[in-house]
Parts: sequence; structure tokens; C-alpha cells
Amino acid sequence: MIATYAAAQFLRVLPRERITRAVGRLCDLPLPQAVTSAVVGIYARAYRVDMDEAVCPEGGFPCFDAFFTRPLRDGARPLCPDEGALVSPADGRIDSYGVIERDGVFRVKGKDYSALDLVGDADDARRYEGGQFAIVYLSPRDYHRVHAPAGGTISLVRSFPGEYFPVNAIGEMHVPKLFSVNRRVAICIDSEAHGRVTVVMVAAMIVGRITVSGIDARDVPYGEHRLEPGYEVKRGDEIGMFHLGSTAVIFVEPGKARPWGIQGGPIRMGESLHGADTR
Repeated sequence: MIATYAAAQFLRVLPRERITRAVGRLCDLPLPQAVTSAVVGIYARAYRVDMDEAVCPEGGFPCFDAFFTRPLRDGARPLCPDEGALVSPADGRIDSYGVIERDGVFRVKGKDYSALDLVGDADDARRYEGGQFAIVYLSPRDYHRVHAPAGGTISLVRSFPGEYFPVNAIGEMHVPKLFSVNRRVAICIDSEAHGRVTVVMVAAMIVGRITVSGIDARDVPYGEHRLEPGYEVKRGDEIGMFHLGSTAVIFVEPGKARPWGIQGGPIRMGESLHGADTR
């Protein structure tokens, strides 16, 4: 406890945003192929990345970011065959899940959060009272593209400035309302079957850049983005990506989806959030 507290205090005084931006520029930098291949190989071995499922460009990745945001081979993430199920938007670990209480409050590891702080709109926050939330944490080894938990129309994206604290055990323990203070992007999916499902992509230290399908920008500009016309997505379609990893938070309205049946632990994109994945 003392060691993690000391680490948290050290992180507070670091120039987190400048470090994050600098690392992002370095990851985007084209390097000699031999250098990029060596870095990718070291990283893949250190974090046990399964390269067999990745689509690798002929001649190798042009930069580290291209490796980190690598697409997967067709069929690598089959969807849960239950078409009524919401699916995980990302590979990772179920960090927390449960019911959203009155006034949009939900609890993550004993700490209260507000749906309003994450979705960024009071009316949307109210619609989630009594609904469900789930948090998927992406580790460095994971596939870092984010996909639609349900089919529907995306016509609204909100992008918020924020801090760049690490989203890990130290950050969760010592940074109050960690997911609410870090930079985040909320993607609203309006689904006929499931109401409005919102996926909030939360950035972290070294994760300074988030891109979203439908917004042609290197990083999603701050503010509210109305997409006219909205674009249709099917369950499992790509909706965004992290340029280095972090966390996705899913919000679902009450009565619009079966109760979660998941347990804390590993999950892959496309697996059911209701627990009974019969693939």
C-alpha cells in the first residue's frame, strides 16, 4: 500500500500529457524496417502477443503504431451466435460490472462514479438509471480496436479533454474518479432492440490518441459531434481504436438487455456480455 501510494504521488508530478504526446509521436515515426521489426518482436515476446491472428503488411509494419492498431484476420473473433446478446466491444478483462443506481451512480471497486461524468449529457445519464454498465480493461498484449456491442446507428460522438493517469491498479486505487477525470470519448449507438448503448473509450498515460469511425481526424476533436447522416453499424463492426491501450465502458438502458452473466476475467471481442456464449 505504501509503495503504490508513493508511486501514485510520483505520477501526479510527472508531465503526463507531454510524456503521452511525445511517446505518441515516437510511435508514429517511420523507422528503418529492421528497427521496427526488432521493436515489434521484443514487444510481442514480452507481452505474449499472438501474432498468428494479426494481419501483418507485406514488408512489415511501417511504425510501432501500425503494429499496435493491427487488424485481425477474418474469423479471428467470431460473434456470439445469440443475436439478442450484447457483445464485448474489445479484447481485455472484465474489470467491473453491475447496475447503475439512482442519479446515475455506479460503483467500481468500492468507489462511486457518475454516468453523467462519462457520457457527458444529463438526459443520457438519466436514461441509464437502473440500467447496466460493464468495464473492459485492455492490457498491452490485447487487440486495441473497439467494436459495436449492438447493431444500430451512430450519429453522436462526444469527446472530452482530461488527465492522463495510468488506468491500472495504482490509478484505480489512488486517483479519485479515475475514469471520469481521464480523457475520454463517448460513442452513442442507437439500437432498435437495445435503446441507446454508449461505449466510452477512456484514455490513459501513454494513450493520448483515440480515433473513431466516421470522424476523419487523427484524434477526435473535443466537443460534441453530430454525424449527419449517421452511419449504420452491425454488431461487431469496428467503431474506433486506441493508439496504445486503455479501457472501454459500456452503458445500457434498463430493460433493454438481459442481465449481465459475465464474471470478472478475460473476455474477447464478440463474446456475450450475458455469460452464456455458446460458440
